[in-house]
Amino acid sequence: MARHTIDLQALKQFYTTVLGFSVLGEFTNHHGYNGVFLGKEKADWHLEFTTSATAPKHKADEDDLLVFYTNTRQEYDEIVSNIKKQKQVILQTQNPYWNNRATCIKDPDGYLVVILPKLKHEV
Repeated sequence: MARHTIDLQALKQFYTTVLGFSVLGEFTNHHGYNGVFLGKEKADWHLEFTTSATAPKHKADEDDLLVFYTNTRQEYDEIVSNIKKQKQVILQTQNPYWNNRATCIKDPDGYLVVILPKLKHEV
């Protein structure tokens, strides 16, 4: 996932401090863009956030969710404990499916981030 932002530092701080992601890479002044790659070491995914002189034209919607499945219940519990320690507000989602299964918080750009233990496929 890649997303343009007006506050790269706030997103970097949120995803590393609150969710425990690592900074996998950064770049400055690449064709007028600065950016950061965030994720988990050795994972097959990462998030990319960029900033430039042009402000983003998108806005968060209540159904725009970034969903992270943890590998174990212990990992989930540790993340939720850190979310509470960092005094993040735990939210309800518009879609009730997530509310009894996951923890939802808002990132600095206003997008909802959902954390839940890895689940067996449900129909």
